[in-house]
Amino acid sequence: MTVTLPAPRVSVVVPVKNEALNILPLVEEIERACARIGQFELIYVDDGSTDATVEQVLSARATRPWLRLVRHDASSGQSAAVRSGVQAASGAIIVTLDGDGQNDPAFIPQLVAALDDPSIGLAAGQRLARKGASKRWQSRIANGVRGRILKDGTRDTGCGLKAFRRDVYLRLPYFDALHRFMPALVKREGYKIAHVDVVDRPRHAGQSNYGLFDRLWVGILDLAGVWWLLRRRRRVPVAQEII
Repeated sequence: MTVTLPAPRVSVVVPVKNEALNILPLVEEIERACARIGQFELIYVDDGSTDATVEQVLSARATRPWLRLVRHDASSGQSAAVRSGVQAASGAIIVTLDGDGQNDPAFIPQLVAALDDPSIGLAAGQRLARKGASKRWQSRIANGVRGRILKDGTRDTGCGLKAFRRDVYLRLPYFDALHRFMPALVKREGYKIAHVDVVDRPRHAGQSNYGLFDRLWVGILDLAGVWWLLRRRRRVPVAQEII
């Protein structure tokens, strides 16, 4: 029998690729964290996994009617997976986190609460004491270059833990690596950014597919494009029909 649930206020979107061993532990953590925020849904977006990721999500879904699965027919990257999840979402507020267990879902209520202020468009997690010296060095370089050029006031845009308004996200220009430029683009839409310090954890299992090449060099053209968009922004007037 199909269970019909009330429309959720919050949709949690988790992009994954080959994270079979991490599915159930993270689902359980998200379930506990979201019990504090009321009605929610959890959307896993499988980006072309070749392991048992899909089977693990379906197994977890058997007893969780609020868990949904979206699948890509071909691997298209993290930004595409986030976009697919947002498009499928029912909630007005979107929360994203990585599927490897490094982002602690315990911070979800704090991120969502930041959006109670209508002037805030994005609540961005900022990792403290990030695990791994090489990752700290890579992120410091990438974030330093981005911050000096875009002046977005965010020290760590690579953190997967974010909460934002769905309608604002859908107004942003879509491109690969969009998730790394959201603070600057959300500010461009006239919203403020809230920053929440979060704890970085070791991944539950497996290994990351991202390195310095992904974090900096591939994003140089995107960085130039976002810089151009910010410079071309013009004031949007408030339009009201006179009756």
